[in-house]
Amino acid sequence: MTSVPSPIELPAWRELQAHFGRLKNTHLRTLFAEDPRRAETMTVDAEGMRLDYSKNRMTAETMTLLLRLAEEAGLRERIEAMFSGDRINVTEDRPVLHVALRAPRDAVIEVEGDNVVPWVHEVLDRMASFSDRLRSGDWRGHTGRPIRNVVSIGIGGSDLGPQMAYETLLHYSERSLTFRFVSNIDGTDFAEATRGLDPAETLFIVSSKSFTTLETLTNARTARRWLIEGLGGDESAVAKHFVAISTNEKLVADFGIDTINMFGFWDWVGGRYSVDSAIGLSLMTAIGSDRFRAFLDGFHAIDEHFRSAPFESNLPVLLGLIGIWYDNFFEAESVAILPYDQYLHRFPAYLQQLDMESNGKSVDLSGRPVEWQTGPTVWGEPGTNGQHAFYQLLHQGTKLVPADFIGFCRSLNPLGEHHDLLMANFFAQTEALAFGRTEDEVRAEGGDERQIPHRTFEGNRPTNTILLDELTPYSVGSLIALYEHKVFTQGAIWNINSFDQWGVELGKVLAQRIAPELTSVEASSLEHDGSTSNLIRHYKARRKA
Repeated sequence: MTSVPSPIELPAWRELQAHFGRLKNTHLRTLFAEDPRRAETMTVDAEGMRLDYSKNRMTAETMTLLLRLAEEAGLRERIEAMFSGDRINVTEDRPVLHVALRAPRDAVIEVEGDNVVPWVHEVLDRMASFSDRLRSGDWRGHTGRPIRNVVSIGIGGSDLGPQMAYETLLHYSERSLTFRFVSNIDGTDFAEATRGLDPAETLFIVSSKSFTTLETLTNARTARRWLIEGLGGDESAVAKHFVAISTNEKLVADFGIDTINMFGFWDWVGGRYSVDSAIGLSLMTAIGSDRFRAFLDGFHAIDEHFRSAPFESNLPVLLGLIGIWYDNFFEAESVAILPYDQYLHRFPAYLQQLDMESNGKSVDLSGRPVEWQTGPTVWGEPGTNGQHAFYQLLHQGTKLVPADFIGFCRSLNPLGEHHDLLMANFFAQTEALAFGRTEDEVRAEGGDERQIPHRTFEGNRPTNTILLDELTPYSVGSLIALYEHKVFTQGAIWNINSFDQWGVELGKVLAQRIAPELTSVEASSLEHDGSTSNLIRHYKARRKA
């Protein structure tokens, strides 16, 4: 892959800086007044989605310069490198091919000359067979009773992905089955996830590529003890009540899991990009194999759109460029994800990992410190819940927080006026954020003159509006892929590696060093900083009080 200069050295970046200086104080009221067709020209429809980005503090010239920046940064080349199986994860020397996980059977995506698509579909077919048996009751536990409870054990992407997708697609799930998720090493997480469950009817899905992940294996061993104790001490029960998502056949077998029930994935699949791999086994079991394949079809549609659509009508590229405009020129430090559908209540947390673990980087692809701001803080809550929590800051606070509003034209639960009221708030909030309310408008309403400064809204707060017809497995897959490729777009322009996560390693290494110090009964010298050593001593003195 041809090296490119840092983004701040590109001509388009310098032109954007000058353009920003001219535009930064222009209000959205002015931009809409000067261009009556603004809403039409800044709306893009593709793959069942409508993106309206007209309520952003930008003009046609802004987007032209951002598109030129994408070209100068080599975005087209980097997109093709990813789809071609090049080792774009340079620090780990790996391809990045989550797009292969949702490719159709007849696709060809090669890694070092081998087409990986047949491997993907072999695993998908095995997953479908397993999930169908579980859903039908044909899979029997150790005592001969069918499985009614599925508990997924993972961490990071191996938990956030399937849990978010399960919650999002709950409408389509098999309600005779109970699904729970364990990730935190805090024993409370396991205790609450298994509370009230019958071991004879419970199956655990343990997701760990290496089968050595500290949190996952700690919880898995606790689950093993819970099961064996609940079934009279027979260790052979493990084979009927555990399956593994892993590539380490030996450790899986040593645990007591029949390796026939081990589902693999590959080192070219990152954890935060793995919900559409075997990591999604619990989701497939919940919604069925046909709906899971529709979920994959939604991903694939956006993959193809991202790869082939012109940048000026390319949804992930547009979202990525708009984000760079605020991150690097307005110096906004966060972005809010605001889904107006209760089923998407875990979606902001999912995107938090996707974006912040991918683009929270301070060195470029060559290992040099970056001189530009990279990934934002991502946060959010669903619907009108957020309006009664943090929207005050969005409307009248001192911080600029760009926001994505995600809504659906049809509700899966059409109860009277609920959906129209929800969407009335959806549209009203983007309008209020953009245009605000002037002092004259407040004064015309009458009331206490002293309240006018407090009831005035500056407006000029930017939003994207993403509107889909209905929440379906297909649309959820397309929505996830939209943000995956948005993150890729930004990482490519920032010239960073969006596919490693070395920043999570140091804390884990130190925790393994500290753990035996916490349980040691012997007095030992602690070779930490003064604060950490004192805190450990206090903890040890009080832990059994």
